[in-house]
Amino acid sequence: MITVIGSLKGGSGKSTVTFNLAVWLAMADVKVQLIDIDPQATLTDVGDVRMEEGFDPPLKVLDKSALTPERLAAADETLIDVGTSDMEAMRRALQYCDRVVVPVPPSQADIWSTQRYIHLIASAERAKAPTVFGFINRGDTHHAVRETDEAAAALVSLPGIKFIKARLGQRTVFRRSFSEGLAVFELEPRGKAAKEFLSLAAALYPYLVS
Repeated sequence: MITVIGSLKGGSGKSTVTFNLAVWLAMADVKVQLIDIDPQATLTDVGDVRMEEGFDPPLKVLDKSALTPERLAAADETLIDVGTSDMEAMRRALQYCDRVVVPVPPSQADIWSTQRYIHLIASAERAKAPTVFGFINRGDTHHAVRETDEAAAALVSLPGIKFIKARLGQRTVFRRSFSEGLAVFELEPRGKAAKEFLSLAAALYPYLVS
């Protein structure tokens, strides 16, 4: 399966999500490949950190030259981290992918951006549009803050996207995960972030946990 992790706004946490999913899939003995077509190349950077530190399993990150039918068919699961700075590469990834996963931070601006992104995905030149999934990322962790729940309700109501109930909170361990080259469930196996992430992974890859 080919999965694009993307959005039209920076700071949505897509590279962090992509990295953690890749480590989880590799640990499940799935043949996974990573493709970074975001010019910021943060996914490539964290892959390099993990390789330099010698963490197992290692993750090799490919660039946009891997966006070919032959290369994409070389793995059981392919994760593509896309950015808006290279729209040509983004459109190519959308032509090949089976689905798009959109991390949505809890703000009205991000809901509007997600709505525009759904329209962009639907405009991709292909016979069948990919399935689009969305979930709340970087949600507020304080129960008194209502913005995250309001954003989730707005995301549910958007046409053209399937809402995933699992959400990731705004937690410092996700930043540590990226800087240290370790997934959150490697850094803090019993932590809240690990529990949240594993719920998301199970929702996206039910065949691995059923």
